[in-house]
Amino acid sequence: MKKSLLLLSLLCMSAGAMAHNCPNEMKAIDLKLTASPKMSSSDMTKVMDLRVQGEKLHKDGKHSESMKALGEAKQLLGM
Repeated sequence: MKKSLLLLSLLCMSAGAMAHNCPNEMKAIDLKLTASPKMSSSDMTKVMDLRVQGEKLHKDGKHSESMKALGEAKQLLGM
């Protein structure tokens, strides 16, 4: 019983940690953008739009959607 409770609490804690990883993803994108990546202006616009969308979703508490948008931005950046 104690092991089950411990496992459950660890799972809940890790889910919470992942939900609030959005700011770290945004920082990584920002750092890559400051390095002036070589990409088309349309791709750069997409990345910046996805970055803004990810931040808005994070602030709205929609962390899984935020991580999806930020993941798409990172993929376009080759991260």
